[in-house]
Amino acid sequence: ADIPVIPDLEDVQEEDLAMQVAAPPSVQVNRVLTYHDLDNDLMKYAAFQTLDGEVDLKLLTKVLAPEHELREDDVSWDWDHLFTEVSSELVTEWDLGQSERED
Repeated sequence: ADIPVIPDLEDVQEEDLAMQVAAPPSVQVNRVLTYHDLDNDLMKYAAFQTLDGEVDLKLLTKVLAPEHELREDDVSWDWDHLFTEVSSELVTEWDLGQSERED
């Protein structure tokens, strides 16, 4: 009695779905912090210096590298050049290993 039935194509065509619009999803957007904001917050608030009130993060915050030391220029990779470079390094290491075994 409660068996689902696939509707006939004629029944579906009779329904006017053209004017029905789905509601858009609602997403809460949070402000994305910059590195500068995060650095300021880290140094200002003591809450960031402990984790769950138990783990002391002061030692970690003292040795964190500043942003300008972490930034690197984008370098494009050429597959052929990269493959040749890695292959030659591997062959060199293999040759050194073979010569050490022979000695």
